[in-house]
Amino acid sequence: MDHPQIMQTSMQKPMQTSNTIVIVGGGPVGSVLALFLAVKGFAVTVLETRKHGASHQDNRALALSYGSKRMLEKLGLWGDLAPHATAINHIHVSQKGSIGRTWLHASDYQQQALGYVLSYGALSAALSRKLADFTSIDFIFEANAEAITPYATHATVNYTRGSESYVMESDLVVLADGGHSLDKLTGLTRTTKDYGHEAIISKVIATLPHSNIAYERFTPDGPMALLPNGGPNEFSLVWTGKKDQMAGLLQLSDNAFLTKFHEQFGDRVGAFLSVQKRMSFPLKMSQLKVSAPQEASHLVVIGNAAQTMHPVAGQGFNVGLRDAEALAQQIIMTDVALLGSRGMLDAYHASRKADTKGGLMFTDFLVNIFSNEILGLASLRGAGLGVLNVLKPVKKHLVEKMSFGK
Repeated sequence: MDHPQIMQTSMQKPMQTSNTIVIVGGGPVGSVLALFLAVKGFAVTVLETRKHGASHQDNRALALSYGSKRMLEKLGLWGDLAPHATAINHIHVSQKGSIGRTWLHASDYQQQALGYVLSYGALSAALSRKLADFTSIDFIFEANAEAITPYATHATVNYTRGSESYVMESDLVVLADGGHSLDKLTGLTRTTKDYGHEAIISKVIATLPHSNIAYERFTPDGPMALLPNGGPNEFSLVWTGKKDQMAGLLQLSDNAFLTKFHEQFGDRVGAFLSVQKRMSFPLKMSQLKVSAPQEASHLVVIGNAAQTMHPVAGQGFNVGLRDAEALAQQIIMTDVALLGSRGMLDAYHASRKADTKGGLMFTDFLVNIFSNEILGLASLRGAGLGVLNVLKPVKKHLVEKMSFGK
C-alpha cells in the first residue's frame, strides 16, 4: 500500500490532507490498532518510518502472553503465525545460590500455553499480509513524523517523505512509534527511571531440548531469561546486568561468552553450543503522562511510546497490545462527533490505568527485590520462591496477571 497523493514540487507549501484517524508508527502495536478499526469499517492512515517489508526479517524474539495469542486469533492472524511460534507450557523460576524455585504449568490453569515466543519479523509480515486486505487502511511508508500539534478541535501531524513535507489534520492522532521519537510534545510529560543496567539479547543452542520450558533466573548481577524459540534445542536469551558488565560480555568471544552464561545459568539445559549475534539495549522504566489535558485533546499515546518496562517479566509488549485493543473498543463506542475529545480520552485512560500501573509496579518490584544484596535478603528470596511454589491461589493470580493484565 502506498499513498496516492505524493507528487508535489519542493517549492510548494506542505501538502495538507484530512483524515479521521492517524496512527504514527506502523509496528505491531500500531498495526494491530489499525486492523481492529478496519474490521469495524473505520478508515485509518498509518505513518511508518521504515520501508515496506523492512521489518519482516527482524529476528528479535517477542514473548506473547496467552491473552495476546487469543487477541491475534480474534483478528484472524494466528493461523498464519502458529507455524512460527513456540509454546511456553512451563515456567521455571529460580535464584542463583538458592534451592528455592517455583514452577508454573499451563495445564494447571486450563490454558493451552502460558505464552508463546515469536519473532518480530514473523508478526510484522503476518500483519502486513492481513492489512493488505483492507482498502480502508492507507499505509504511508518512509514517512518521518516531525511534529504533532494538538488543538481544541483536532490535531495535526507534520511529516516528511523524501524531500517533501506534508501536514495531516485528524480528529484523533495515535502515537504508537515505540517511544523512539516525538516524546517531547505539548501537554505530555515523560518520567523515566534509569536502572543503570543493560540487556543483552541473542539466540543460543544447547545440548538438551527446551521441552517448552521458559526459565527465569535471578542472579546478584540481574535477572536473565531463557525462552524456547524454534527447534528443540533453540532458545532466546535475555541477560541483564550493570552497563559496564554487559559491555564486557559483548566483547568476549562466543565460547567465552557461553562459558560465562553457563556459570550463571547452571546445567538445566546442558552445555551451550553456539550463540548468534549479540545486541544490547539500556533498561529503564518510563511513562508518558498528560500534564496539561486541555492541550492534549485529539492525541493519545499507546504501547512502548506510553510506557516502557524492564523485560524481567515479559510484560511490556503485551501491555502495548492491550492498549491497542482497548483504544479500538473506545473508538468504536464513541460518537464520531466526539472522536478525540477529552471525555473519550479520559475514558480510555481510565480503562487502562490498572493494567499499565500494575505492569510498571510489578516489573519494578521484581527488579528491586531480586537485585538487592542486603545481607540475609538472598536467603529470604530463595525461601520465598519455595513457598510460592505451594501457594496455588497466589500462583493462579500471577498467571492471570501475566496472561491477561488487570
